[in-house]
Amino acid sequence: MIKTLLIDIGGVLLTNGWDRHERAKAIEHFGLEPEEFAMRHEMAFEEHEVGRITLDQYLDRAVFYKPRTFTCPEFKEFMFAQSAELPDMIAFIKELKAKHGLVVAAVSNEGRELQQFRIKKFKMEEYIDSFLISSFLFWRKPGETIFQIALDVTQSNPAETVFIDNLKLSVEVATTLGIHGVHHVDVASTRAKLAELGLSL
Repeated sequence: MIKTLLIDIGGVLLTNGWDRHERAKAIEHFGLEPEEFAMRHEMAFEEHEVGRITLDQYLDRAVFYKPRTFTCPEFKEFMFAQSAELPDMIAFIKELKAKHGLVVAAVSNEGRELQQFRIKKFKMEEYIDSFLISSFLFWRKPGETIFQIALDVTQSNPAETVFIDNLKLSVEVATTLGIHGVHHVDVASTRAKLAELGLSL
């Protein structure tokens, strides 16, 4: 019997926060140098995603290493504006939680400032009990440690836990700890896979 649901945020409940598509929009909107930005992003972003540097520090390294015609607050406003809900999946998870009395915890890689904005903007605390975010914990997926932390924080038995993510590797790693894994492609297929685990509406 599944009692705990661990779930990714970007690409599952919300659009991605600062993935390649969002960065491509920023390159076009602000006229950034694509190759230079890509290189600097790769060098700085993992440090930001695991909470070792702030968003401002990341942007100083990736964007504001030279004078710009736009400001850091303007760039951050653009970043935050890229986030949107995936309403069908959110509605489904809310219904599952209500029907089965599930503990729901988010397990996601994201920088602190953007994640805090997304939690508040979309009122995610209304249906998620714990936020186990890479920048909060200083560990990131697909490493095993963040999944072990999730089990410890929620006090869950792996055999009674399912993890949903749109990245297959993260799902595969979670299953090595005995957690049930669902590779999210769309709401219909995820609904069917969860029904096989006894989580149906």
